[in-house]
Amino acid sequence: MNELILELTDISPREFFGQGNENINLIKKYFPKLKIVARGSKIKAYGDEELLEEFDKRFDMLANHFIKYNKIDENSIERVLTSTGADETKSSEKAGETLVHGVAGRLIKAQTANQRKLVDAAKKNDMVFAIGPAGTGKTYTGVALAVKALKEKQVKRIILTRPAVEAGENLGFLPGDLKEKLDPYMQPLYDALRDMISPEKLTHYIENGTIQIAPMAFMRGRTLDNAFVILDEAQNTTHAQMKMFLTRMGKNAKFLITGDPGQIDLPRRVISGLKEAILVLQNVEGISVIHLDDKDVIRHKLVKKVISAYKSIEHQN
Repeated sequence: MNELILELTDISPREFFGQGNENINLIKKYFPKLKIVARGSKIKAYGDEELLEEFDKRFDMLANHFIKYNKIDENSIERVLTSTGADETKSSEKAGETLVHGVAGRLIKAQTANQRKLVDAAKKNDMVFAIGPAGTGKTYTGVALAVKALKEKQVKRIILTRPAVEAGENLGFLPGDLKEKLDPYMQPLYDALRDMISPEKLTHYIENGTIQIAPMAFMRGRTLDNAFVILDEAQNTTHAQMKMFLTRMGKNAKFLITGDPGQIDLPRRVISGLKEAILVLQNVEGISVIHLDDKDVIRHKLVKKVISAYKSIEHQN
């Protein structure tokens, strides 16, 4: 029987192996024909030579992932061990690029192949559509790109907007003034910004208008120059809203439109502005459409299973 011995260097074995060796146990499931033993800082694997070569390559990819992101978990293990290998290797250099140095020294990076495609597309195009289900990092990656552009003085302001469509809730019955009514709809955008900008600076930026967070209705009549503009939850725009928004684009502006066509909260028979825009603009030079899927989910492991379960029902219908 062939033997392969691998040793972790510059990596904490305890953190890499996981509590109770949970990460190692996950890795073993992808190589059922190998006997894998973790002890100290070493991993020993026994089995067929061809399988050992594949294990060696994949383990090296996992170690590189850990070095870049300071962690591995069930999602990242699955992505690395089920990837084509060539794609993962091709994008490994880009994976190391830090978009933003966030709060408390947190390094904000694109974590999946499709998120990296989104970053590349935003560099090459002034208008990008990021399409995918919940949890795939569309909004978070977009906000990181916007903060990066602001910090590097590529733009003078960030504008974040969402259509205030009621997802089964009645906006009119919520307490407070207009801002207080709308803030819950904007919360995911605030959450992302708080990861990337200190509370004091974020408050200052919002107060002086460097960062603006507003519903789509506030975009009408404006020309958005020198700005990184993100339209979030774009699947809930109508034809008129989407056309209005896209034609606000001014000089030196970047537009990122994110949405999930599978979560439309518009009334029946109302066409989603996002779905229509993707069809109408798909061949326009300078506009890119990036599709993310359940392999890009970086939330709880169950989110991926939920998406998959609903997808199977939708295909039946």
